[in-house]
Amino acid sequence: MNLAALAESLDTAALTRRPLPGGGTGLTDTVQAYAVQEALIERRLARGERLTGFKLGFTSLAKMRQMGVHDLIHGRLTHRMEIRDSGSYDASGLIHPRVEPEVAFLLGDTLRPGGDPLAAVAAVAPALEVIDSRYDGFRFSLPEVIADNTSAAAYAVGPWTAPGDLDNLGVLLELDGRVVQSGSSAAILGHPLRALAAAARLAGTLEAGTVILAGAATAAVPLKPGTCVRATVETLGTVQFTTREAADLPGAAPAEAADSPGSAPAPEGAA
Repeated sequence: MNLAALAESLDTAALTRRPLPGGGTGLTDTVQAYAVQEALIERRLARGERLTGFKLGFTSLAKMRQMGVHDLIHGRLTHRMEIRDSGSYDASGLIHPRVEPEVAFLLGDTLRPGGDPLAAVAAVAPALEVIDSRYDGFRFSLPEVIADNTSAAAYAVGPWTAPGDLDNLGVLLELDGRVVQSGSSAAILGHPLRALAAAARLAGTLEAGTVILAGAATAAVPLKPGTCVRATVETLGTVQFTTREAADLPGAAPAEAADSPGSAPAPEGAA
């Protein structure tokens, strides 16, 4: 298998909004999958992106059992994935985005495998992650989602606060002021600090200044244009952003034109 070619295909799928058929890559090995992920990230870095953090997937024990896996998966975050808290976000370049609430950590010291995760933490915050699989219909194998940088698309982090008790904190996800998901920080491996320790084990070493998304506290929900998304984590506060309306995006047709006969169809793979 040509791993570099698969990385290029995934990169092109993200840039053109033309998803690949899940299950059709022939990728079956997780070692090769991480090699593809690395090549994919290198393509982004070559375009001027900078690494800012690390994200975890399958931090829900129920999701692990559902997928038949026994360990977490991980991906990388870059500065171009960042969404300003309370800002706006253009999701028109994504294929079929979804959003989920998380807990984020900011490292103040280097965290090595086996080290004390809490001692390395400078601050903690509520967070939102936007995911967007580059496979059609969000259908993929375990190696395929690893290769696709664990579906990472964007993230927003709320106000940083000193780390405190993170055990079993209530978590809410709201769309336009309506609660659509509720859960607990305990959904993240029983405690978010366990995810942080796992991140160090998987990454080898995490440097000071790294942002770590510990994993979803609830199921992800579809993200549409013109939506205000807010996550609230008990004691940590809130983080939010608004996706831009289609009419606000560059080159968008007026509403009456968009509804008229002969309008261009939605791009292939659009949600």
